[in-house]
Amino acid sequence: MPKAKYDTIYKDLKEKIETEIYAYQEILPSEHMLIHEYGCSRNTVRRALAELTADGYVQPMHGRGVRNIYQPVEQAAFTVGGIESFKESTIRNKRVSKTKVLQFTEIVTDEKIERRTGFKKGTPLYYIQRLRFLNGIPLILDHNYFSKEVVSNLTPEIAGQSIYEYLEGELGLTIATSKRTLTVEHVTQVDEKYIDLKGYNCMAVITSQTFNDKGIQFEYTQSRHHPDYFRFQDVATRKRTGL
Repeated sequence: MPKAKYDTIYKDLKEKIETEIYAYQEILPSEHMLIHEYGCSRNTVRRALAELTADGYVQPMHGRGVRNIYQPVEQAAFTVGGIESFKESTIRNKRVSKTKVLQFTEIVTDEKIERRTGFKKGTPLYYIQRLRFLNGIPLILDHNYFSKEVVSNLTPEIAGQSIYEYLEGELGLTIATSKRTLTVEHVTQVDEKYIDLKGYNCMAVITSQTFNDKGIQFEYTQSRHHPDYFRFQDVATRKRTGL
């Protein structure tokens, strides 16, 4: 199935939900109507709806259709969701973004870095430190480690734009899974150097290990967020225990 087709439908439905063309709790048009509207197969429509379900926008109801469960949030925070680039997140959050590359170097994993990142000792890595601006305000400090064996020919120029666009568009990498941990941590001297914390002594920190479709880790990132501008959003479903 061509990704471009279901992805186009997904993005169009997502925009209609976000702009409230389909109101909260409204039932979306039937599969048959969507097939006719988009000129595609049933499987393509179902794939787009499955993506919206996974992102928490809709809920399928067996025999009754698909209901919009998305509610826009009026807030000043930067909402972090699924596996997406900073650029994609800022577009979704309707913010103006800028990235400043503070450090770009090539290193080899030692025992300390192995324990922290999960990359095996001796693995060649790119280490990148980036400061993220939202609407002109520096709010996020990223520490990125990328495997040179998987992510080839990375440059500071690419790091200043979108690494994920480069991975998917230029290298043809499939980004599959990310294991993430959310913590609250004391600020560091580096945090205080680049971000005006306005008296806070802590940061919201998302640590992630990200894998391609072959199960190979290609990234470890620690993303440190100003507490006033941070909001984490996830979608969870209850698993049936059979009891």
